[in-house]
Amino acid sequence: MHIIARRALRVLAALALPLTLAACGINDIPTKQETAKAKWADVQADYQRRADLIPNLVATVQGYAQQERTVLTEVTNARARATSVNIDASKLDDPAAFQRFQQAQDALSASLGRLLAVSERYPDLKSNQNFLALQSQLEGTENRIAIARRDYNDAVRDYNTTLRVVPTSIWAATFYRSAKPMQGFAASETAQTAPQVQFNLGPPAPSPGAAPPSAASPAAAPPSNAAP
Repeated sequence: MHIIARRALRVLAALALPLTLAACGINDIPTKQETAKAKWADVQADYQRRADLIPNLVATVQGYAQQERTVLTEVTNARARATSVNIDASKLDDPAAFQRFQQAQDALSASLGRLLAVSERYPDLKSNQNFLALQSQLEGTENRIAIARRDYNDAVRDYNTTLRVVPTSIWAATFYRSAKPMQGFAASETAQTAPQVQFNLGPPAPSPGAAPPSAASPAAAPPSNAAP
């Protein structure tokens, strides 16, 4: 009977140990790490969606505003740089690599903003159905990117906190020594800078066909205060 009892106790202990460890959060670190990686995959998918829209957008703008070559070239080059800087899930704890990725994406965002601003100078472009559809898709994608970045940051913050608090910090120092804090997105420099507003206070442009004012024409005399 005593032998059977000891065996039963060993079996119960073997069953209880995993439950006890799980209750202490030993599985929290890999679980939250995988959650953060999944959120990162969502970020990458939305950035890729944006990159896929840009060639058609550039081609549409070029059809109406070929003279805007500087802006068009800038967007094309920024897209090339952004798509060449990639981070896989294993490098999310590398601050330098993550910063390069964010800087490339922020630069593309800035150049896209300048490209869309060009449309304000071309009424035909603004009313083009293809341009409007692409603009709408791009706006929707930017919203998706913002949400994906927020969700990723939340997952990273939860994971990083798990590495620091007790008792999960004990497991990080013993069972998961390779687990390092992941990098999160920070606000871009442009987001922290107040926009500069410029007003055109010069004289209105002459209407088409109107003759330019003559330099020899006398200035209008001020009204006289003398009684007739």
